[in-house]
Amino acid sequence: MTHRLRSVGLEYAETAPVRLVFVAEISAPPEAVFEAFADVEGWPRWYRQVKQARATDGGKRREIRLVGGTRFHETVMASDPHERYAYRVDETNAPGLRALLEEWTLRPSGSGGTVVRYVFAVDGTVLLRGAVRALRPGLRRAFHQAVRNLDRMVAAG
Repeated sequence: MTHRLRSVGLEYAETAPVRLVFVAEISAPPEAVFEAFADVEGWPRWYRQVKQARATDGGKRREIRLVGGTRFHETVMASDPHERYAYRVDETNAPGLRALLEEWTLRPSGSGGTVVRYVFAVDGTVLLRGAVRALRPGLRRAFHQAVRNLDRMVAAG
């Protein structure tokens, strides 16, 4: 069963009831990292939890299927070359979610690579909010594995 989530703006990355923020530095330059984000169909190559990804509506929307069967219909909220990529979940089959925004920001590192900052901003039932907080270590591992995979993919060309 699919249900509609509350429509939120970019400010939600700073105001959500539950915010998980992860940061990592990788050797790939910001333009290459951004290019990987903008290539929606390529996400399964570097983000293992993403089973299938498809851009729709000329790249303004995304359809994502995770390993395990969770599905998201999303709106791309920001696609600022070399700086930021953010999307809001509009519909999902995941129970308990009320709002979800994910934001990836990029800034050049001193070594010529990229500092990647990821914000997972969510609201939901009390049970869901507690589960997200409890899953923080696993989400941190997934984030770090994803950016390492992305870095290796970019380096391999």
